[in-house]
Amino acid sequence: MAADFEAAVEDGLRLSKRIYFGKDRAVAPPKPHTAMERAAGCSYLPNSPMLYAVISDPAVVDNPDMPSYQPHVHGRCDPPALIPLQLNGVLLEADCYLHTAFVTLSATWRVHCVMGSRSCDCRIAVPMGEQGSILGVEVEVPRKSFGTEFISADSDKASENVGKTEGGGFLKAHIFTLTVPQASVDGGTNISVKMRWSQKLLYHNGQFTLRIPFSFPDYVTPAAKKISKREKIELNVNAGPETEILCKTTSHPLKERRRQDGKLSFLYDSEVLSWSSNDFIFSYTVSTSHTIGSVLLNPPLVGDVDRRDMFYCYLYPGKKESGKVFRKEVVFIVDISGSMRGQPLEDTKSALFSGLARLGPKDLFNVIAFNDETCMFSSTLQPATVENIENANKWVNSNFVASGGTNILLPLNQAIKILLDNSNSIPIIFLITDGAVEDEINICGTVRNQLTNYKNISPRIYTLAIGKFCNHYFLRQLAMTSHGHHDAATDVESIESRLEGLFARALSIFLANIAFQNLDGLDDLEVFPCQIPDLSSESPFVVSGRYRGTFPNTLKLNGRLGDMSGFTLDLNVEEAKEIPISKMVAKHQIELLTAQAWFSKNQELEKKIAKMSELNSVVSEYTNMVLLETQRGKANADTKKIITCSQYKYGLQSSRKGDSHHKEEPKPKVISTMHNIGLGYGSLSATGENIPSGYGDPDELEAAEVLAKSGCGCCGRCWRHCCCMCCIQVCSRMNDQCGIVLTQLISAVACLGCYSCCSACCGGEE
Repeated sequence: MAADFEAAVEDGLRLSKRIYFGKDRAVAPPKPHTAMERAAGCSYLPNSPMLYAVISDPAVVDNPDMPSYQPHVHGRCDPPALIPLQLNGVLLEADCYLHTAFVTLSATWRVHCVMGSRSCDCRIAVPMGEQGSILGVEVEVPRKSFGTEFISADSDKASENVGKTEGGGFLKAHIFTLTVPQASVDGGTNISVKMRWSQKLLYHNGQFTLRIPFSFPDYVTPAAKKISKREKIELNVNAGPETEILCKTTSHPLKERRRQDGKLSFLYDSEVLSWSSNDFIFSYTVSTSHTIGSVLLNPPLVGDVDRRDMFYCYLYPGKKESGKVFRKEVVFIVDISGSMRGQPLEDTKSALFSGLARLGPKDLFNVIAFNDETCMFSSTLQPATVENIENANKWVNSNFVASGGTNILLPLNQAIKILLDNSNSIPIIFLITDGAVEDEINICGTVRNQLTNYKNISPRIYTLAIGKFCNHYFLRQLAMTSHGHHDAATDVESIESRLEGLFARALSIFLANIAFQNLDGLDDLEVFPCQIPDLSSESPFVVSGRYRGTFPNTLKLNGRLGDMSGFTLDLNVEEAKEIPISKMVAKHQIELLTAQAWFSKNQELEKKIAKMSELNSVVSEYTNMVLLETQRGKANADTKKIITCSQYKYGLQSSRKGDSHHKEEPKPKVISTMHNIGLGYGSLSATGENIPSGYGDPDELEAAEVLAKSGCGCCGRCWRHCCCMCCIQVCSRMNDQCGIVLTQLISAVACLGCYSCCSACCGGEE
């Protein structure tokens, strides 16, 4: 999909040469990348929120204000070209709460490339930062407004008969796209778009960093010199009560507006000649030498299906304690099945070499490669000496050859058996795979039973899911039941960086076996995750939950430090008046609950997750995102009031009675539905066929498998020698003329076959 998108943008930039801006134009027509630029890594994937005109008929491309003579163009763009629209103004708002940021970008684009008498679809692209999650998109055009909403997959709206069943989805893991239909966007129209998403703040060496994609290409700058171009950024930081914030770096000239205990506010507002060419980056530290934290409380939201109160516990690792890391016993389990061939396996090897180099001389390690069978570097754990690590690197280079299938239980059992039940070290298993297996529920149950046999510190399982063909919720369940952590590299390009982050987090644990001591008086207590994770110097500690009753004024926490000494800490408890706990924990809790629902097959839990997704506008496996359209006509022309879909949903529109000028706002209607935009539960068929990571979509592959199985005889044998996905994609992109020619050719071959059959049966007689 990403490659198709880039090709469409490149076609659009070529088409935009047809647009004439007059002699007073301020910028040259946009140019596609040269071959040298493409070789250097230049890409047409968006590095900032973007809006594109979707062009199927190239004849409509022209300046709506200054029509010019254009030679007639024969044919159509199939697939459609994407012309980046010109940006007229942008406002970026970011609210950072502890380790989560909520970002809103409001911008105005103009359809500068379509003649005034014609219209086109518009495609919105929203690139997000670290672990970004799309919350919603709102669009306003002169006569209509649009907005997204999450609805349960089995709700009445989901079953409405709409003209388009797919209006967007994820181009890559961090890039969300949405299409606004053609009937609404005319040439010369100004389009106002508001995009909302959440993302995590990066944490390294005690420093938090917010990085928001905000690098606009030159060709979105308006051509006219006199158009005002205002760029505005508002940033609010709340690091929690009783904390001191020290600002480090910023990419844009921010002006400090307000500073309070643990809170900062900044503003940047300027007229610019060209839009920002750099991502927005802001970093700060929380000044502390000891581990500190707090507990925040919130009541449930109005409409929340769970009526229990919420708590949010966090810890910032201090410099003093974080130096006492555990001695480690580490087993790396790496998938070398046929689907890992090429870049996935090479990037995994590079990250593995980096992980081995992080081990200290007192640490023990082993490496297991698996496909249908397993291959171990050593039958026992080996000291992480320079010589042993060099030998392991050589062994990896010679034994990591992608081939065969996927068997996860066998290497897991081997890893757990060779790990020692030692009170002086922490055992860690890294599981890296890109496939799904049939006995995943049984694997989770078996591993959980094995971990309960450990008397001291049980093994922590850290999992990395590569691509979308593996079951992310199976791997998350494995990590959750072992005090571990799960991460995903849905894009092949991110494997190395995600693995290095996972290694850094696990290998810097300095506080383990964390427990809360004085929560026995609470009723109906539920903690997320159910097994409290360890505290690492490379990641803040975060645990949330639900409860009934009176929360104690001080939460007592204890654990074990890396030098095997005990650790206790009293955390202050207070009401979170300015921190939206429900919004902060919604994504994490939905992911954990989805893993539990998958493991337990609990339908009531699935319904609860769907309600949480609807309330907090967070992607889940049990909801679909829909695009709603609201007409704005004469009914509200006198008030000039715009009602967004989210305002309609929560009843924020005026409902005064007796107002003769007031008329009821039209009800939004569903015009497109985006199905299955979650990670999904993997694909057994793709794993069995060893299809490379990141190729295709699990749902498309399941459909291809059904089509392949429906063949028989020579057709079935022929189908098995073809690439199903290639055939499907070629057929889906074939234009009408090619389809007619292919149909005629097949008909002619069929007639020849009938003639041959008649000749054989009748012996050539008439």
